[in-house]
Amino acid sequence: MTAPTTFRIGGDLEVRRLGFGAMRLLPGTAEGRAAGLVVARHAVELGVTLIDTAHMYGWGANEDLLAEALHPYPEGLVIATKVGIRHTTSGEGWRHAGEPADLRAQVDEALRRLRLDRIELLQLHRLDPGVPLPDQLGALRDLRDEGKIRHIGLSEVTVTELDAARAVVDIASVQNRYNVLDREHEAVLKACEAAGIAFLPWRPLAPDAADTQPAITAVATELGATPTQVALAWLLARSPVVLPIPGTASIAHLEENVAAADLRLTRDQYDLLDRLAVPA
Repeated sequence: MTAPTTFRIGGDLEVRRLGFGAMRLLPGTAEGRAAGLVVARHAVELGVTLIDTAHMYGWGANEDLLAEALHPYPEGLVIATKVGIRHTTSGEGWRHAGEPADLRAQVDEALRRLRLDRIELLQLHRLDPGVPLPDQLGALRDLRDEGKIRHIGLSEVTVTELDAARAVVDIASVQNRYNVLDREHEAVLKACEAAGIAFLPWRPLAPDAADTQPAITAVATELGATPTQVALAWLLARSPVVLPIPGTASIAHLEENVAAADLRLTRDQYDLLDRLAVPA
């Protein structure tokens, strides 16, 4: 099976479909920071043109690391980041932060950390249940109109929430959990496909999938590939709007992931994997 290798986010922002999730690059130590710089730079060397980060990843430290590693950014590289969550010392360690003034401040902070004049893809990390949706997305729309954002995306939303958001502003991407075993958000993927919206599956690799699903290992053996590569190849074949963003802090795993873009499943192999979804 063949699949397109690129996608135009928002209709005009072209990226290679297999991206990189920077979440695992945690510069808490000098050693970790040095390793993270190497991995981020190597991702670009391998041809990655979409890197996903967020304020929540190290509370800005992940964005700082990417800027240190890659600025000035090569032409065509898209750094997508997320706002809408603030750090707290209680509960789960974070809280919703969707008030318009707070969103505006978060975008300005991200621009400074990433050393950008405009964020090409700015995603709302979570919808704030305490703030009317039109207020949250209206603030991002205003920032887009001011030139600080190019395209607006969402994360962890339902079809109903996506429809409500699209009534306020154009939505270019959705980032929900999805992989060969976990398809809870299948309906959201289908809605994105129908509307030409990029779907960025977070956790694109199901934990222990190869150990629990012999079919994945069997297909990997047939193709001379790894189970990880097979799982990513299935995502790329699943829909042309799917943009997987596997994350790693390992050079070896990075190279393994990126190589999956060249893997081609047969129709029988795809169908075998397609039947593996674990019921919610």
